[in-house]
Order: sequence, then structure tokens, then C-alpha cells
Amino acid sequence: MYLVVVGLNHRTAPVEVREKLSFSEDSLPKHLEKLTSSKTLRGCIILSTCNRTEVYAAVLDVDKGLTKIREYLAKCCRTDISELKNYLYTYTLFDVITHLFRVASGLDSMILGETQILGQVKTAYQASCEQGATNRVLNTLFQQAIEVGKKVRTDTAIDRNAVSISYAAVELAKQIFGGLDGRSILVVGAGKMSELTAKHLVANGVSGVVVSNRSFDKAVVLAEQFEGKAIRFDELFDHMAATDIVISATAATHCIIERPDMEKVMKRRNGRKIFVIDIAVPRDVDPLAGKVEGVSLFDIDDLQNVIDQNLEHRKKEAAKAEKIIQDEIAEFWKWLSTQFVTPTVSALKNRGEEIRQKEMTRAFNRLGNITEHEKKVISSMANSIVNQLLHDPVMQLKHYALTQQGHLYTEILQNLFNLDVPGEKQFAAAHDCSAEGAVSGHPGGHRMGIVSGHPGGHPMNGQVVGSDK
Repeated sequence: MYLVVVGLNHRTAPVEVREKLSFSEDSLPKHLEKLTSSKTLRGCIILSTCNRTEVYAAVLDVDKGLTKIREYLAKCCRTDISELKNYLYTYTLFDVITHLFRVASGLDSMILGETQILGQVKTAYQASCEQGATNRVLNTLFQQAIEVGKKVRTDTAIDRNAVSISYAAVELAKQIFGGLDGRSILVVGAGKMSELTAKHLVANGVSGVVVSNRSFDKAVVLAEQFEGKAIRFDELFDHMAATDIVISATAATHCIIERPDMEKVMKRRNGRKIFVIDIAVPRDVDPLAGKVEGVSLFDIDDLQNVIDQNLEHRKKEAAKAEKIIQDEIAEFWKWLSTQFVTPTVSALKNRGEEIRQKEMTRAFNRLGNITEHEKKVISSMANSIVNQLLHDPVMQLKHYALTQQGHLYTEILQNLFNLDVPGEKQFAAAHDCSAEGAVSGHPGGHRMGIVSGHPGGHPMNGQVVGSDK
């Protein structure tokens, strides 16, 4: 059983390609059913977000599995497979584990450490479980990935500190006021940046939204989103005197808030502080207005400086997260290695027992009438010969299972002894399929590659095409 993933993301494909391969949650059952309808894929999970689409699968043949997935994705987006492959990345075996653990931890996201992806991994896994499209290996892999994502966010600060303009504004507002519950906000301009910043501030407790714009109709539309109030542009300073936070992002070519305007506003505020966020380019607020006592003025460069500092902090936390991930990969790989070896060891012992029974029966028939004691002696000798002959191969195989050549040695042994090792059951009836479930005997450690010249003809362990790393 091999793990593979084929996908594209924000680093490997432009949005016009990503949107063609964006699967809605409602469509997942249909796609999972089609992908698992053949014997090529023994289990499948589709992770589809605005910035990535990835198909994780358990396959018996890597080449056939990868081809099946690529062909299906090309068909879905109505693109020639030779063109689509330019945007795809492919991982196999060990690197599938590493990739998924990093994805679930927010280390592979457009915004380092973002938290939404963990919920998206859970949703993708649960959708596959409900469709009956997973198997034991994929269940354990995704359950462990979800636990790793939680652990990274619990044990590090990777998802803290703002790394977007709108979130940086929220963070600064919290520092100035100590909390945002019940604070009021005045939005100047009705563009997307104003809307997004206001949305995050409201989500963090700000209330009483007032919107002012030169086009009153646009102000009304934006105010309705927050159940707020629209005012005309000439009423701006009257309402500024009563508000706590001002967001300004107009398309004006000159400053619309000058220092004298702010001095008049502050006189009417009786010493109450005001936080002004100027995210317009060119700037809406005269920098000298920020010199007025009680005014905290930040422009887009100030916010970017906050973001840069916070991003450096997240990068430091990401190093801690990588260490956690490597430790968890080690455990998962140990578990997965036993899944490779155990069926082969069992098949080898069964073959030895078949030979023992067949040769004893032949010997007894040739010897004719012998005593029970003599039969026991012959049976014991045959059993001892088989056990001693198989002891070293079994012990060595268990040892190599945790090395880079583990999977290779397993297949070589199967081929040398012509063993019939049954595949896993296709679906997960015998294994708990719960995104919240604990993984027993949890899993990884040593990198176990598929070396070139491998008898199954499978590619080397790791990334095959177009890495996003």
C-alpha cells in the first residue's frame, strides 16, 4: 500500500487554474465515488480550498495511481493533461506524511500559521469518511495530521500576531484601548479595504458603525452590512468627535483630514483618545494630524511594519512547529512501516507451514508404519528447520522496515518467495473513521525511500513533479 498526493496550490498555479479545480463541499461525494470506483485507488480524500486542491490516495501501484488522479483532474477542469501537469505537484510515501502534517499546521499556507486550514482538513476527511472512501492507512494519516495541527497551535504561537493589514489594525486598536467591546467606528470611504478592516474590528467587539462616503448611496450599502448608519460627507467631523476608531481609505488625491480639523475634533472629545487608521494611497490624513494630543495615527506603512515584525515572530514559531512535525512523522512512520511488514511476515510463515505439512505427509507415506513417537520426532525436526530458516529473514525484515530501504526489502522478499500478500480492505469498516478520534499505536521516523531499480518500478520516495516547497 502506497500513499500518494497530487495537487496544486497558490504557489504552483494561478487563480484561473485553481478555480477550475475548486470542488465545492456538496460535490465531494460525487468526485470521491468516481475516483474510488476503480481498483487503482484503495482510498481517497480530496482537500479543496480557495488556495489549493489536493487528492490524497492509498494505492497498490504508484504509477497507475498517479496517472488515474492526474487524468481525473484534467477531465474535471477540461484541460489537456500535458498542460495541467505544469501546475501539479506530486508526493509519494514519506513526503505525503510530511506535506499533510505541514498543511494541517498552517506551514504551507499563503499566510503562515493561518488557522482556517485545520478545519478544512477535518471537513475533507469527514466528507471522505461519510462517503466510505477512506481506508485504514488514510484514516490514521488524517487523524494524526489533525492532532499534529492542534498540537502545533497549542505548543507554539504560530497563529498569533497579525500578518494582514486588517488584522494589524485590530491588533493596534486592542493595544490602544485595551479591548474593543462597545467601541464605535467611523468608516471613511466605501472600498474593499475599508470594508474588510471594519469587518474584523466588528468581529472583535466594535459596535456602532458609521459610514461616510462622497457617494452617499455607496455609504448606505456598506453601512447595511454592519447594521450601521450612513452619513453624508459634510457631516464627517461632527461624527468623528463621537467615535473611537476612524478608518479612512478613499480615492482622494489629497488629504481630507488636516491637522486643524483634528484639533477641533479633539477639543470636542474632552481628552478621550481616538485611533485613526489611514490605509489610503495617497494618504487621506495629514501626518501632522497624528501630532495632536490624544490622536493615534497609523498609515499603511506603519501597519506593514507591524506585519513584518509579526511575520518574523511567526517564522521563529514555525521552526518550533517543524520540530514538532518531525517528531510526529517519526511516530507515524514507525506505525506505517509495520503495516508494510506484518502481512509479508504472516504470508512467509504460512508458506513455511505449507511446505512443512506437505513434506511431512510425503515422508510419512514413504516410511510406512511408524510409531507416534517417531512421527513426533520428525514433525519437531521439520518445525525446527522451518523456524530456524525463517528466523533471520523475519528479524532482518523487521529491522529494515525502519530504514530507507524497508519497503524495498519487503517487496523483494515477496518476490523471492513468491508470496501472495492480500491487499487491505478497500474501505474503513474495521477502523474508526473520526476526525476527533485518537490514533492508537500512532505512527514514522526514519525516512524510508523507494530506491531506483526497485522491482515494482515505482518512482523514488518523495516529490515527483513540480514541488510547492
